[in-house]
Amino acid sequence: MPEMHFHIRWPDGRREACYSPSLVVKDFLAVGESYALDDFVEKTRTALTIASERVREKYGFACASAMAQLARIETAAKRQDPGGLVTVETFES
Repeated sequence: MPEMHFHIRWPDGRREACYSPSLVVKDFLAVGESYALDDFVEKTRTALTIASERVREKYGFACASAMAQLARIETAAKRQDPGGLVTVETFES
């Protein structure tokens, strides 16, 4: 299963490399696009849940790394300006 990292910039300017066990993130986010904070969290929640389920289908267990990444995103989002934008800077496979 191809894994990837997607690099983002939070509204406060902080950059973060995020992990996904699947390329499905590319179906929900685009490089160079900026997303409203709530929209970004919802899109990554959907993508990482799908990615984790793909791992479950292949290996018989969910992907703990995907769920940990989602938790980090949700926690970081709570520290941001609710009206801010999250920018997707790059994808790395």
